[in-house]
Amino acid sequence: MNEADRHGQELPGRRLAAIRRRLGLSQRKVAQLSGLTHGAICTIERDKVSPAVSSLQKLLKVYGMSLSEFFAEPAPARRNKVVIEPGELIEIGGRGLSFKLVHNGNRARALGFLLETYAPGASTGGHLKHLGEEVGTVLEGEIELIVDGEVYRLGAGQSYVIDTGLPHTFTNVSDRECRIVSAHTPANL
Repeated sequence: MNEADRHGQELPGRRLAAIRRRLGLSQRKVAQLSGLTHGAICTIERDKVSPAVSSLQKLLKVYGMSLSEFFAEPAPARRNKVVIEPGELIEIGGRGLSFKLVHNGNRARALGFLLETYAPGASTGGHLKHLGEEVGTVLEGEIELIVDGEVYRLGAGQSYVIDTGLPHTFTNVSDRECRIVSAHTPANL
């Protein structure tokens, strides 16, 4: 029994491959449209590596999907959940990053909320950029935040507010884990 079967979830690479095939796109075409290499797409689709958040965003942009749409469970038939249990948070991170999305299945929500954990040396990679804004507070550890070329070092208790339309990167340059709680608009990055 493989890891996906054991947990009842499809692995992200296999899901990305299925979406690409459903859209009738070749790996080479996706590489051209996303700016990623053909080799990177092959490796991601075979679940040999977890894609960096920035790489996943590039792929999903080609597929016309947001991060939350990619990871969200189908919306409940009646009423959206009010209480979300820890095991129901949707993991959208990888490669030393844990981004747990608090999501109740409501695709019309206006606000996204993440519990973020950065291992020592972990980075969002590249420069993220999307319309909206993000606010967050460092709960423990330290993070280096680069926004539009400006470098900021934040420690526990410090908060940030950024225009996410500007290129930005988060990197844990310390030797300790960093935890952040953040909210962003739009909800569907």
